Amino acid sequence: MKKVIIKNNCVNRIACMVFVTLLIIVQAIIAKSNPIVSPERLLAFKRAKSLDNGVSISWLDQTWAKDIFKDNEPTKTDFELLKTLGFKSIRLPVAFVFFESKNIPIENVLVHIDEVIKLCRVYGLKLIIDYHYGQINDSNYLTETPKIINTWLILTKRYKNESADNLFFELYNEPPHMNPVIWKDAAYNIAAAIRKVDKKRTLIVGASNFNSIYELSRTERLADENIIYTVHFYEPFLFTHQGADWVGDQVATTGVTFPYNAENFPAINPKTKGTWGETNYYQYRTDGNVQSLTDKLLIIKKWATKYDVPLICGEYGAYSKYGDLDSRCRYIKAIRQTLKKLNIPGILWDYSGSFSIFSGAPSIQNLPDCMKDAIGYTGKN
Repeated sequence: MKKVIIKNNCVNRIACMVFVTLLIIVQAIIAKSNPIVSPERLLAFKRAKSLDNGVSISWLDQTWAKDIFKDNEPTKTDFELLKTLGFKSIRLPVAFVFFESKNIPIENVLVHIDEVIKLCRVYGLKLIIDYHYGQINDSNYLTETPKIINTWLILTKRYKNESADNLFFELYNEPPHMNPVIWKDAAYNIAAAIRKVDKKRTLIVGASNFNSIYELSRTERLADENIIYTVHFYEPFLFTHQGADWVGDQVATTGVTFPYNAENFPAINPKTKGTWGETNYYQYRTDGNVQSLTDKLLIIKKWATKYDVPLICGEYGAYSKYGDLDSRCRYIKAIRQTLKKLNIPGILWDYSGSFSIFSGAPSIQNLPDCMKDAIGYTGKN
């Protein structure tokens, strides 16, 4: 009898060990498929969602303006209109390097940003301050990165007490076609410098190659829990930038409608031949539709899901000079619906510039019916 008891105890111990081992394996599998998300990242997700249905106000980035501070300066009337139309957030691009090159003290710039912050507070709008038109590249990043950091430290100290739920910092607009490893290192250093002063501010970071969805999909997330990742989406470029002279001959073909229609598709502009625009022209028959938009945005959505990080589309829109109104409305509506389906907050480019949703000066009267439909304005906001 004694021997039997010993044997049973031995069997029980083996069974317990097997059970515990299996339990550890199961827990490891669960942990891997459902990793613990830090409170900071959960907060970043929540804040990213609050930025949805946003619009950029192109003003302090208009370096070509005769008087950059006064030309197109947003007023209370503009903010009342933005609130009426249902926008929830404002993205404010600021050309800090330009002001420095013109020997304009940064204090003069910050005074205007202060006013925008006050108006956002009054009308309940979130605000993103965006570092626009920087000069960083592969050859000068060692000298440019400290300059960018210096500017952000000035802003960080000034706005440290502003609500982190309402004010966001976008570290750098559209890093150029540069080594993604170099840009990632620069972005991390900028973020780390800000963190020494302000640990609560949610930062917004995009990839090199002009906030490319493809470049971001090939990189790894930064070692910072409180970051929202951003992409700019202007595909198909043949449509969204048709006739844009600052781009060049690549987009010289105009009269392109959305979605693609073989019956009214224009002949290719001879200037475009031999450029990457020629490839875009012949691909438009497959790219110029809602399914193609969805497929491309899914690339970056899958990346964000893989790393379990918040994502926004920081810019989307269509140049108004050559794009016909109905096509632009259909495109903007398609992007908004696709982003909503994929649960990606979106920020429209822009309020009153060459990509404006208005036909004339911003007002309800100058907002075409098709654009009202595109942005979801029903008159009840």
